[in-house]
Amino acid sequence: MSRNDNLSRFAAGARDTLPMLVGAAPFGIIFGTLVVANLIAGWQGQLMSLSVYAGSSQFIAIGLVAEHAGLLVIWLATLIVNLRHMLYAATLLPHIAHLPARWRWLLGFLLTDETFAVVNHYYREHPRAPLGHWYFFGSGMAMYANWQFWTLVGLLFGAAFPRLQSLGLDFAMVATFIAIVVPQLFRLPHLVAALAAGCCAYLLRELPYKLGLLIAILIGVGVGLLLSRWTSPVAATGENR
Repeated sequence: MSRNDNLSRFAAGARDTLPMLVGAAPFGIIFGTLVVANLIAGWQGQLMSLSVYAGSSQFIAIGLVAEHAGLLVIWLATLIVNLRHMLYAATLLPHIAHLPARWRWLLGFLLTDETFAVVNHYYREHPRAPLGHWYFFGSGMAMYANWQFWTLVGLLFGAAFPRLQSLGLDFAMVATFIAIVVPQLFRLPHLVAALAAGCCAYLLRELPYKLGLLIAILIGVGVGLLLSRWTSPVAATGENR
C-alpha cells in the first residue's frame, strides 16, 4: 500500500469522527474549568489530559481530589470506570491482532468511547479492510488533539469565567454518549446491560465517592456477560458438547 493510501484512510477516520469532536468540546472545556475551580495547577490538568486521556476518569479523579479522597480510592475508582475499555479492546482485537506491538499499544492508548463507536462501525462495514488501522489511528488522533485543545481552552478561561461549568454545556456530552450507546443496543445482552446499569446508577446515586456509578458499571458488565453466554449460538444449539 502506498503512503497516499495510508494518509487517505487516516483522513477518513478523522473525518468520520467530526460529530464526536463537537460533542466532546464542551466536555473538555468543563474539565479545564473544574481543574481551575479546584485550585489544581493548570499544567497538572493539561498533563492529565495528555497522559491519562480518559475523560470520565479525569472528571471522577478531580471530584475525588476535591472531596479529599485517599489515593487508593481515586486509583480504584478510575480503574473500575476504565475497565469498559477492556471490552472495547476485546471487540476490536481481531482486527488489529496481526499488527506489531507498537501499533497495538498506540491504538490502545487512543481508544475512547467515541473512537470505539466510529471504528467499530467501520470494521462492521469493512471487516477485512487492510488499512483499517490507519483509519483507527486517524479517528484516535482527531479525538486526542481535540481533547487537548479544549482542555487548554477550559484552563485559560476557567479563571476569567469561574461559573462556566454551570452553563449547561455538559448536556452536549450527554447527547454524544446517547448517540454512541443507542446504535450498540441492537442485541439483547447490550440492551439489558444498559438498562441494568442505568437503573442501578440512578438508585445508588447518593452513595459517596461515585460508588453508585462504579457498582452500576460492574452490574451492567456482569449482566451483559451472562446474557451473552446464554444467548450465544453455541449455547443455544449445544454445539459445544
